[in-house]
Amino acid sequence: MRIVARVTREVQVSAGGGYDLVYHVVWCPRYRRRVLAGRVAGCCEGLIRAEASEDGWRIVALEIMPAHVRPFMEAHPSACPSRIVGQLKGLTSRGLLAKFPHLRSRLPTLWSRSCFATTAGALAAETVRRYADTQNERPWRKERTG
Repeated sequence: MRIVARVTREVQVSAGGGYDLVYHVVWCPRYRRRVLAGRVAGCCEGLIRAEASEDGWRIVALEIMPAHVRPFMEAHPSACPSRIVGQLKGLTSRGLLAKFPHLRSRLPTLWSRSCFATTAGALAAETVRRYADTQNERPWRKERTG
């Protein structure tokens, strides 16, 4: 499941100054199990969007594949990426395990302890959108996602 919003990068202004931070984060289910499909992926997407809007983070692009979650999001400089990922992983884990009990039988905990986080930096917004749009068009991806 891939959800891409219209990507516009502009400097956000707050009382302490201006910022333009877009974080690219990735995390995976425990043991890289391919459990994020169908209704589970839709519920995961809803939980991520709800938490992001509640905390003032803007989802630029969100990709939920069976074995990983990859959001691109804008956040205030006071929100460090590890805190963002921790909140999203905790909320989605509790929500998904409560709603889909079959996941608990396959996984003792939903998410692995690790994650990847980087800033998009000077990366053009169009590049981020193009990457998300063409993710499944890569030849080595087609045989795995089918």
